[in-house]
Amino acid sequence: MRRCRRAGRSRLLDAAYEKRSIALSSNLHPAGIDELMPKTIANATVDRLLHHAHVVLTAGDSIRLTQATAGKAVTPLDH
Repeated sequence: MRRCRRAGRSRLLDAAYEKRSIALSSNLHPAGIDELMPKTIANATVDRLLHHAHVVLTAGDSIRLTQATAGKAVTPLDH
């Protein structure tokens, strides 16, 4: 199952590379991508993601983490 997801991400990036925009958000530094996939694939993936990229770094506390630790987590919708 994990291998299928990794292959799916690779195919998605390959299909969109230099043809479409990709918005990606992560709390993982690009150097840590090899925790998610084999190092050779991780290096190629990061290279493709950062080629022509506009990288936006944010600072400060996570709004979701702040709300969750304050007991103000998301409430389910009523049907």
